[in-house]
Amino acid sequence: MPYETVDIERPVTEQATDRGLRAALAGLLPELRAFARFLCGSRTEADDLVQEALARTLRSLDDRTEPVEDLRAWCLAVIRNVFHEQLRARKREANRLRDAVPEEPRAPPQETPGQMRDLARALATLPPLLREAVILVGAQGLSHAEAAAVCGVPVGTIKARVSRGRKLLAETLGSVTC
Repeated sequence: MPYETVDIERPVTEQATDRGLRAALAGLLPELRAFARFLCGSRTEADDLVQEALARTLRSLDDRTEPVEDLRAWCLAVIRNVFHEQLRARKREANRLRDAVPEEPRAPPQETPGQMRDLARALATLPPLLREAVILVGAQGLSHAEAAAVCGVPVGTIKARVSRGRKLLAETLGSVTC
């Protein structure tokens, strides 16, 4: 028989009730986990949900003045309530994050996919330093100062690279302005 500790600060009847409660909860665990997994769809999320629900169950049992009639039904209800509470919290967080992120400006629609392929090929023919400058300023929308900081060069150098890169692109594409 396993060794049981006795808390001399609490009455023996209360400790026996705790042992009985723990045994009853342990017996319900497979069913509680199955229900939580049905709600969550993931074993790890279900285990976290059951853990949180049981912690709340044990805390609230200390505050109850009347006994719980159906421990199984009560635990299932706690799991359901915790699940929906967490779901609402996730939705609030997603909304908060969505509201915090500014909308990205949309690029004007391209005339044809062929033009995009032509531009990609023309960019590939540029020397790497010119291509980098053109992409940072033209495609990424960075200012010359920001692009210079990214590349670790003076602003004038970026301006010159962008100018030379655009000129070479225009020649390659047949005088199409970039």
